[in-house]
Amino acid sequence: MEENKNIQQAETKKGEPKFKIFRGCDRGLCRCGVGRQDKQLNTYDWLADVPGNAESTDLVEVQFKNTRKGYYHNTENLPLKKGDIVAVEASPGHDIGVVTLTGSLVKLQLKKAHLKSEDDIKRIYRIARQTDMDKYYEAKAREHDTMIQSRQIAKNLGLQMKIGDVEYQGDGNKAIFYYIADERVDFRQLIKDLAAAFHVRIEMKQIGARQEAGRIGGTGPCGRELCCATWMKNFVSVSTAAARFQDISLNPQKLAGMCAKLKCCMNYEVDNYIEASRRLPSKEISLHTQDAEYFLFKSDILAGLVTYSTDKKQPVNTETITSARAREIIEMNKRGEKPLSLVEGEGQNNNSRKSNDLLADADISRFDKAKKKKRKKKRKENDREGKA
Repeated sequence: MEENKNIQQAETKKGEPKFKIFRGCDRGLCRCGVGRQDKQLNTYDWLADVPGNAESTDLVEVQFKNTRKGYYHNTENLPLKKGDIVAVEASPGHDIGVVTLTGSLVKLQLKKAHLKSEDDIKRIYRIARQTDMDKYYEAKAREHDTMIQSRQIAKNLGLQMKIGDVEYQGDGNKAIFYYIADERVDFRQLIKDLAAAFHVRIEMKQIGARQEAGRIGGTGPCGRELCCATWMKNFVSVSTAAARFQDISLNPQKLAGMCAKLKCCMNYEVDNYIEASRRLPSKEISLHTQDAEYFLFKSDILAGLVTYSTDKKQPVNTETITSARAREIIEMNKRGEKPLSLVEGEGQNNNSRKSNDLLADADISRFDKAKKKKRKKKRKENDREGKA
């Protein structure tokens, strides 16, 4: 199979074959830490070069299909590294996953996963053998057909749900069906029909729209792979208040991501915007000069620049000054003083910060001139060919 090309066999100390994900480009900030591989949610191990880090704990982070991760005890003291394929304990049987993290950072990942009970942490059986990999590929080959058939079964039962993905266990004895539903679904009859159709143990897991986008993957409007499909595991609620703080247009089409929910990336910089907006003057306060009264028209939050206009609704006689200059004028107005203009003093240096229109002096008809030159050249060439 094509997937077998991505597996490299290496000899362990015991002489048994050891399977590893191989891409031929394991270089990066730290080869042992990054260990680039065809797996999502890859964590950079910045303690990989510390002596004794791998032996500090027997806990190992193992990732399975898409965004599912698990944590296991390496009770057999196997020489595991990032990228190794291992057989881990499951209920029932065993599962096949890829080691994504070892050492001290696994303890921090356990806190994020909220695993406090030792009963939730199972153990690693062994490094995957050839027989394990054969069963694994055989089970994975059935996932797509199983998903299509299960959707038809759910439709025949009239259930208001969508089965978005199916994941078989490494030994093929169990299948996890990931579904999306707006309301509570009684799928007891569905489980019986699925067990009778596929002859495996059935487990149903409800996921949200964001989790579904992370499992399917895709490219966001920024041109990069979706955050939920690469590194995000815990989702935080996103509100339109984050867009208001950042002066983003409240357009549902622009604010929605691939999952049709508000973009998670709106939370990334909202704290910086809130902190920077505290240094800006209030929109309700107007500035008074000896010539006119100015009203706040717009503001550049991160740059700390504010633009004032003599009209409340339209940009008339606009002046752009720094927030410090605006607060200075406000204090002057409170004392009953009025400056000559907004750009006096510190504001004079602000004119150089104004964005210049690069096309202000450009000739719009320059494109037409280029077309005329091309036409003249074609005419001359045609005349030469006609004379010849």
